[in-house]
Amino acid sequence: MSGKNFFSTVGRRILTLWWLKMPGTVGGITGFFAAYFWVLRHPFFPVTIMPLTVVDGWFDFRPEAIWLYVSLWLYVGLHPALLKSLPELVAYGWQVLALSAVGLGIFVFWPTAVPVRAIDWAAHPGFAVLKGVDATGNACPSLHVAFAVFSAIGIGRVLREIGAGGAVRAANWVWCGGICYSTLAIQQHVALDVIAGVALGAAVALAWPRVAGPQRS
Repeated sequence: MSGKNFFSTVGRRILTLWWLKMPGTVGGITGFFAAYFWVLRHPFFPVTIMPLTVVDGWFDFRPEAIWLYVSLWLYVGLHPALLKSLPELVAYGWQVLALSAVGLGIFVFWPTAVPVRAIDWAAHPGFAVLKGVDATGNACPSLHVAFAVFSAIGIGRVLREIGAGGAVRAANWVWCGGICYSTLAIQQHVALDVIAGVALGAAVALAWPRVAGPQRS
């Protein structure tokens, strides 16, 4: 597909049902955070501290990676924005609900947190907002990673359907990989959280064809 046709197709998809996609995405994220923080602040069981592994030692603290971390909230909006019909959006909504329910259900019965790291957070004032908005509880599985992987698979499927080039499809996975990396680089999660998040996101995303059926551009 030529560049002109690619952008035309993407633009047409984004404009389709935009009046539903935009408030739906914002409302979904708001609802998710409301449930997330309620579970975080009302643990029913003792909180398990996730262990560090040898893999965690491979990742130094990189405060600049916070921009990759927060880019998730733009990234997750791309998937529904590229869908072109109401049945696809409904199926997507069920998938997101399932991912959230499984993740939050795990947090209810098995609350977890990351270990305290030897980092002077006062030297990094930009992290104060992050620590207030996305606390280090509800660690495993990392839903940050789960939503990134879920979105990458869904976006990748749409890109293939519309005939996007290899560079665009690769960029999708690079962005996803960067988000996953950032959870370790800013030490918001440990390696086991990331592995569990990848598994959860992939499992839900791979159920998409059974729910949504085949798509056409």
